[in-house]
Amino acid sequence: MSYNSSRQIYADTLASIRKDGLYKDERIICSHQGGEVKVRFPAEAPEKNMINLCANNYLGLSSHSDILKAAHEGLDKRGYGMSSVRFICGTQDIHRELENKMSNFLGMEDTCLFASCFDANGALFEAILSAEDAIFSDRLVHASLIDGMRLCKAQRHIFEHQDLNDLEQKLKAAKCRMKLIITDGVFSMDGDMARLDEICRLAEKYDAMVAVDDSHATGFIGKTGRGTHEHFGVMNKVDIITTTFGKALGGATGGCVSARKEIVDLIKQRGRPYLFSNALMPAVVYASLKVIDVLSSSTARRDKLEELTKFWRNGLTDAGFDLKQGNTPIVPIMFYEAKLAQEFSRDLYNEGVFAVGFFYPVVPKGEARIRTQISAGLEKAQLERALEAFVKVGKKHRVLGVKKEEITARYS
Repeated sequence: MSYNSSRQIYADTLASIRKDGLYKDERIICSHQGGEVKVRFPAEAPEKNMINLCANNYLGLSSHSDILKAAHEGLDKRGYGMSSVRFICGTQDIHRELENKMSNFLGMEDTCLFASCFDANGALFEAILSAEDAIFSDRLVHASLIDGMRLCKAQRHIFEHQDLNDLEQKLKAAKCRMKLIITDGVFSMDGDMARLDEICRLAEKYDAMVAVDDSHATGFIGKTGRGTHEHFGVMNKVDIITTTFGKALGGATGGCVSARKEIVDLIKQRGRPYLFSNALMPAVVYASLKVIDVLSSSTARRDKLEELTKFWRNGLTDAGFDLKQGNTPIVPIMFYEAKLAQEFSRDLYNEGVFAVGFFYPVVPKGEARIRTQISAGLEKAQLERALEAFVKVGKKHRVLGVKKEEITARYS
């Protein structure tokens, strides 16, 4: 079938997505990333100042002056790009320095860098597991972990979200050489944390390894921001951590696998995204090194983030919004219907609040929401203004104190 013949199929598919309220429009940011941003929406509209409640900029470091200065230093001293993969001529001493610093920060033996955590998760399973082995995955793990597991020939066992009885039954019944339990540390759509202490207990009982994608935790979860393994007191029991530099750790790009030394060595030998992608650019490496220095010297930013999160969650709860339960800076507000989430987001935009609706296929059908994310780059006064806007729009759409069944009935 030629493109001209296919064109109508694509047009009809897009029209159906729009009709169902599932089309994702992009807002155009015209400033640096921060607690407030200048936005155009639609693209031809004039710029508007917005309180930003949907960035992964948890520690407010995306435009921090010291981080920007370090990035400039990386450009000046080591150039723009490496023009090579690591094993040919893409490894500078700064790459090894960052790997060593990440290992120390996370309490792991070794680390290898990737262009993104998506790539890190894509490399992990195929490199270290075979058809003789088995993976035990929480049902709600990140899409990148799902894609990585699909590339691997190991058996795959999915346990229901946070259901450790289900996990134990699957661990007990599996016949395999090696077992690997994989979970998100913080689940990005719901904001809840995996119960790593209990998972590690089961891993010990059934001789399994534990791997955690801590992208939404590294830098701010745990007493000193090491992540969920610090929060649950199991830093010496987790075997593998994948994480990103694209969220709390500066917000640019890049990711890594931190793990037992033999695992990292094997990934460097077999991990296809590692072997066939350019090395991380020097500016990102320099900036990431600076981020780790900032976080190692003080917990002030993660402490501020914790306080702002409590204020925001309590304010929304008191107003009558339906929230997913949790204690992380990810605070999802449930609207269930995609069209309602879209309309609510557009009305928030008109009130000066940037918060995007999430709906199928990003979350299951009937589970639409607005996922708000708190940042240390925000101030309490900004959250007070945002809360006023949420309440105003909530009254307009009659969702305050309203249960799921009533909202669903309106759209049936």
